[in-house]
Amino acid sequence: MKPLQSAPKPELAGRRTADRARREPFLDPYQARRKLKGSTVCPKCGAVYHHGRWQWGQRPDDARAEPCPACRRIADALPAGTVTLHGAFAQQHKEEIIGLARNEEAAEKVEHPLNRIMGIADTPEGLVIDTTDIHLPRRLGEAVKRAFHGNLAMHFDDAGYFVRVDWRAPGWAAPRIRDRAGRAPVRSARRLRQRGCGSPHRQAWSRRRDLRSG
Repeated sequence: MKPLQSAPKPELAGRRTADRARREPFLDPYQARRKLKGSTVCPKCGAVYHHGRWQWGQRPDDARAEPCPACRRIADALPAGTVTLHGAFAQQHKEEIIGLARNEEAAEKVEHPLNRIMGIADTPEGLVIDTTDIHLPRRLGEAVKRAFHGNLAMHFDDAGYFVRVDWRAPGWAAPRIRDRAGRAPVRSARRLRQRGCGSPHRQAWSRRRDLRSG
């Protein structure tokens, strides 16, 4: 008889969403399906393809020129990740946030040349940071949360190879859904009866009880 195995513990939603890009074999459409033959250097940023990956280093004499995936994304204006910092707080602390993002990018690029910030823009949704990869957005979002706290949400799009990170300032709460009369959602049977809701049997029982008590 096989011993019973305990059920796996559920992961935290934020961690599960953010880690999927690292654990699952989703393919970047800008990455070559096969290893490039020989040494290759990107003519735009100077990154060198050597030993099966892009890295910083001295250009080999026999290296051929070919744009790296990050420079191709920048040329096509097609980010792999987006960090949106919502609300007036992000605008008020814009310079601090941009400086923090640039420092995180510089630290990330030391070992990962393809992980870069494509651009930072003001939009109606807030301050938006586009990146060339799916890993840097998580790092940027977590850095902002460490510095300013707030709420952080991450979503990975399987089909599109795209990561979206949303940050909102402390004190933000999702708007409560209300009915057509402007009333908040009902959470108890008593409130349902008070509003005249519930099943017809429940309403009839309530009327009979009121008559007996009167």
